Order: sequence, then C-alpha cells, then structure tokens
Amino acid sequence: MGKSTTEDSGAVAESATAEILYSAEVRRVDGNYTLVIHDHLCGSVETYSVSSKAVKKLPSYLAMLRSKLS
Repeated sequence: MGKSTTEDSGAVAESATAEILYSAEVRRVDGNYTLVIHDHLCGSVETYSVSSKAVKKLPSYLAMLRSKLS
C-alpha cells in the first residue's frame, strides 16, 4: 500500500479521480456515541453504539494503523 499525502490540516489529499469505497465517522448525540460505517460499493450503512472509553482510544488506534502503513 502506498503512502498517502497529508495537508497541514491532517486531511488526506484527494485527486479528482479518487473514488471513496468505505468511510466511517463517530457521532455524538446527547452524550451517546455512534459509529457509522458507509459501504459506498454496496450502498449500505451500518451503525453501532460505542462507549466513550472506546472513542477516547481512537487516536491511539489510528496512530497504530498509521505506523503500520508507513
């Protein structure tokens, strides 16, 4: 897997021909957290309730993933 380029904001640079295959986001509503996963290939969306403890660990999980990909 090739390295991705990042801008100063930390966002991945996208080209005009880039196609999003999957995306995920964590939403907070009234103190409750929901993980939303979009499968753009199939057009489906999955949602999962997640604990605040798991949300707090996300930065370390992302850092581990970045280190494995670089």
